[in-house]
Amino acid sequence: MWQAQIFTLYPEIFPGPLGKGLYGKALEKNLWNLKIVNIRDAAEDKHKTVDDTPFGGGAGMLLKADVLAKSIDQNKKEGERIFYLSPKGKKLDQNLALELSKEKSISLICGHFEGVDERVLSTRNIEEISLGDFILSGGETASFVILDSILRLLPKILGNEQSVSEESFHNGLLEYPQYTKPQVWEEKSVPEVLLSGDHSKIKDWRLSQSEAITRVRRPDLWEKYKKN
Repeated sequence: MWQAQIFTLYPEIFPGPLGKGLYGKALEKNLWNLKIVNIRDAAEDKHKTVDDTPFGGGAGMLLKADVLAKSIDQNKKEGERIFYLSPKGKKLDQNLALELSKEKSISLICGHFEGVDERVLSTRNIEEISLGDFILSGGETASFVILDSILRLLPKILGNEQSVSEESFHNGLLEYPQYTKPQVWEEKSVPEVLLSGDHSKIKDWRLSQSEAITRVRRPDLWEKYKKN
């Protein structure tokens, strides 16, 4: 069973957990598990203080090293990878999602304010991970995306596991165009090759479409694909 735990100041954000849809049903079948850890529970003062002003001045507040470290130490599993959701981190992509889906468990730290005390990151062997070059108010929304990208790769989570192997980024390319009924819609017909029944021709057509789309829309991916 794949496991994740999320360190957050706002546990109420996470529904059920993650509702009663595809992942909620998989949770009930013990295909994965999620634990929500409230960082405030590790604070020892009566006000449950988790943040303070940065040394050297500057705007905003930082999560305190002692509180966050205590929360991590009380909940971490031996050998698991711990990630802090940060714009400074390694950018999430399909390869990283696949890599994390093969872990037994991971932990995600949802930052708030101006970030966390750097000493926690260095002493607890915490990796940093980012969704992209933009800023969010907190790591909770980012954690949803990360979990979604991982969970759909786990065995038995999706109804049709073959669909995972045909999606964008699986082979380094964007996905080819898809069509369904009606065969003719607003005077536009489905490409004839898809109606031919010739699976070899269909496979070649889909690959050529993926290559053409990737070359135009994502030249960065196209360059990586050509090198491979």
